Amino acid sequence: MDDDDLSRILKAAGDTTRRQILTLLVQEGALRVTALAAHFDMSLNSVSKHIKVLEEAGLVTRRTLGREHFIAAELDPLKLTENWFAQLKSIWELRLAALENLLVSKDERDE
Repeated sequence: MDDDDLSRILKAAGDTTRRQILTLLVQEGALRVTALAAHFDMSLNSVSKHIKVLEEAGLVTRRTLGREHFIAAELDPLKLTENWFAQLKSIWELRLAALENLLVSKDERDE
């Protein structure tokens, strides 16, 4: 796992507007930038900046047809975050199991 890629993905997904953009793209499929911007109370330039962060994280792709730019969700990079969270979960499961074993052995000694 590339820590820089994971950091970019988490940074991109850490913003509410960018999560909303991703949700819209997953629900509706590829959209023009102007159609995306219509969903938000901000300038087209501001929405474009959010899209750029998502592009840099690999979470969206851009296809240009003439003067129109279509943005589509690309969810494969999220596997990095899934793997990282799975590692954290397994560490906590091991720690909780060790704590449970410690408490059970303490209870058995106290009896």
